[in-house]
Order: sequence, then C-alpha cells, then structure tokens
Amino acid sequence: MANVSPTRGDMTGHPDASEMRDRYARVLGGRDVALVDGPVFLLGLYCAASPWIVHYTASQPSLVTHNLIMGVAIGLLALGFTRAPERMYGLSWAMCALGVWMIISPWVVGENPDAGVVWNNIIIGALAVILGLVCAGTAAKASSKS
Repeated sequence: MANVSPTRGDMTGHPDASEMRDRYARVLGGRDVALVDGPVFLLGLYCAASPWIVHYTASQPSLVTHNLIMGVAIGLLALGFTRAPERMYGLSWAMCALGVWMIISPWVVGENPDAGVVWNNIIIGALAVILGLVCAGTAAKASSKS
C-alpha cells in the first residue's frame, strides 16, 4: 500500500526560505506595537462617548463637544497607526500631548467641573500618555533595528 500521509520536511532547506523570511520581516516591520492599536482606538471611542456615560451632557456642554472631538482625534490616530504604521508612529508624541491636554481640559474648557468629570478626563489623559509613550518607545526600538 502506498504511503499517502503528508510528511512535513524541514523548511530551512528550501531554496526560497531566506527570501520568504525577509519578506515576512518587511511585512511585519515595526508592528511590535500592533497590540497597542486596539486599546488606543477603544480609548478614543470611550473618550468620545464619555459625556453620555458619565452623564455630564447638561452640566458641561462645552466639555461634551471637547471630549467628542478629542475622542475622534484619538480614534483617527489609532486607525492611522493600524493603516500606515511606518508613517504614523512618529505621531506617537502627539498622542502624549493629547493626553496631557485631556488632563488639564476640565479646568480650561469646563465650568466648575465636578469630581466625576475631572477624574474621567484625568484617567483618559493618563491612559493616552501611557499608550503614546508605549507607541513612541516601540517605534524608536523598531527604527533602531532597521
């Protein structure tokens, strides 16, 4: 009877193995931070929806618009990080700046914000700074490898 079961050989002997490895490395180049793209997008989504989640749409109308715009901006950065990482990870520092602005914005944009609004924006801002630093650090590490 013939042996019809597939046998797997070692790929290292294949003549195109080094080319395939190089192509795979080019495709994935700089994608160490791919796990951060999703949380950045979710942070932007939460930031945009936070006025309705924390219920300050009536008491802080200027912060409602502010958080909606900032959430959309953070979400667009995340989509850019996903779509064109080699070009967009230079904007990781912008993410940090957006985070710092989110921390101070309740007092600049808002009118006598209560503790819930302040803590909401501080947490969003701190997470944006942390995720921005992770993106910037990973982008720097990836560019030093190249």
